[in-house]
Formats: sequence, structure tokens, C-alpha cells
Amino acid sequence: MKDPREWHAGLKVENTLKALRRNGFDAHYASTKEEAASLILEMVPRDALVGLGGSITLREMDIPRLLAERGNEVADHWAARQEGASPIEVLEVRRRHINSDVFITSTNALTERGELVNIDGGGQRVAAMIFGPRKVIVVAGVNKITGDLEEDLWRARNVASPMNAKRLNLRTPCATTGVCSDCSSEDRICNATTIIQRRPRNVDATVIIVGENLGLCRICLRVNKGDLGVIFWVKEWIIQVVR
Repeated sequence: MKDPREWHAGLKVENTLKALRRNGFDAHYASTKEEAASLILEMVPRDALVGLGGSITLREMDIPRLLAERGNEVADHWAARQEGASPIEVLEVRRRHINSDVFITSTNALTERGELVNIDGGGQRVAAMIFGPRKVIVVAGVNKITGDLEEDLWRARNVASPMNAKRLNLRTPCATTGVCSDCSSEDRICNATTIIQRRPRNVDATVIIVGENLGLCRICLRVNKGDLGVIFWVKEWIIQVVR
């Protein structure tokens, strides 16, 4: 007998793929990150300028190295920063994302209705997902699938954003508390929120769901009891109870 957990997870993925296709996206499933990486390389021409959104998922899949080794020109602002580029130089790399031949990124959350929710500090990632590049490829682990937009937005604000703020050593309340307080910090990471409900016009967009947990949130469980919210994060890991 098939494990009920695997059966339920499989239904969730299948429902999401069907919804994405109804919403106009080219949608695929890859059982492993290696399989997903191979699929991405098949979609990207060797002479393409490839923009990479800021994404832990892409690094876990080794996408920057795989593209560079086969000769693609890669606009990677994370790599530029690590190599000592100035803030102005890093900004210029970000600007190239908009005009790239292929833009590859992950998503903060993905609903079973085939909707993509993202929150950005600077906005170039969410902008490039909607307009500019000739092709957009979005890749997400199964852990990023949620039930609906409300859950999607909650995940983006209270899971992805605090973890990104912590990773970037930003001085925001969420980098300490682990939850969004809708702050006014100069380092605020939640400045632009997008909900892509259907494939944007004139955009060749592909979404790849990977049958692994990828990105900042391996496991995320939220339980409400009265005014008590329990957030359980597992990666390196943090357990917090907040009022």
C-alpha cells in the first residue's frame, strides 16, 4: 500500500500542475533537483544571457556553476557581490535581469490554484518575472506549495522574508523575532509584493516543481490557538513561540 503521506503530497503537486497549466503556464514536475537542473539546461540556449534571481533554491541546484561551465553569460548579482563588486556595479548586474534572454528564479510561495506570490526589497526579481526577459523559468520545491493566497502571503511574509533578512544580516525586527511586523526599517525587505495569477501577456513562462524541499523553508507549520501563533522552522534551525 502506498504511504498515505506520499499519496497526499502527490495529489497536491498534481493539482498545482493542472492549475498552472490552466493559468497559461508551461508546467513540469521533476522528482529530484538534478532532474530539474537538467530540464532547465535543456530550455536555455548556450548563447543566452541568463539572469539569476536571488535564490537559495538555484544555489542548492548548482545552477550558477552549471550555466557558467557550459559557456552561458550569467548575470548573477550574488556572485558579483561576493567577488567584491561595488553597490553600483551590483545594481547594474540586477538591471541586466530585465533584458536577459532567460531569467531563472524561484518563488516565495505557490498556491494549489497556480498562483505565484513574491515579496522583494529592491523589486528587480519580481519585475523580471513579469516583463522583460524573453523566457522566465520559475523553480520551486514542494515545500513552497500552499493552499491559497492567504496562506501564500503568510508564508512569504513570515517565512521567506524573515529568513532572507537574517541571511542578509539586515536590521529589521523580523530578523530578530522571525515574524513580520510591517516595520518601517530602512533595511525593510518587504517593499514590493506581487501576485501572478495567470501567465503575463507576452511572457514565455515555465514553472518547474521539484519533488524535494528546497530553499529557505524545509518544513514550516503554523498553528493558531486563540491569539497564540506557533511557528516551527526547521533547517539549521529555529523554534520560536510568539504572541
